[in-house]
Amino acid sequence: MAPGAVRGARPGSSALPPASPPLWISYPAAGIELSVLPLTPSAGELRAGSLVPPTTMDAYWLTNYGQPGSGSSNTTYIAGHSWENAEAPFNRLSGQSAIGDELSVSTATGTVNFKVLSVTTHDKDTLRSSNVWNIVPGQLVLISCYTEDIQGKNVIVTAVPNP
Repeated sequence: MAPGAVRGARPGSSALPPASPPLWISYPAAGIELSVLPLTPSAGELRAGSLVPPTTMDAYWLTNYGQPGSGSSNTTYIAGHSWENAEAPFNRLSGQSAIGDELSVSTATGTVNFKVLSVTTHDKDTLRSSNVWNIVPGQLVLISCYTEDIQGKNVIVTAVPNP
């Protein structure tokens, strides 16, 4: 998705479990308690920089990228829906996420705790070329539609391990 992605460095931590696919996300401040299912974007979706998660009440881990935990080789991306006038998994991500929030992602090898570094919005048509796709091992990025402009913007929550 990001042809010019740069490799970032995050110090490893022995307190983290080994990198493994995410199974559950807990983000109390945003009211998110969800199972995380794998989603493998097609080559066409990756080229287009666009994907639409299945319309379920789950969160989706983009399998083409990183996994949370020690030894991760890329950013971990988890996406979920936000809908207008209806309940959706990530509706509160737009209005209730804040820098400093704590969240956790559970995997088969353990739980990784994260601290939110930023909450931003991006235009949907420029998201694919943004720095959101930079390779930063260990980093977690949550992506959804921005509830105040579902059609035009995405909300992006970026977090790092908080052992």
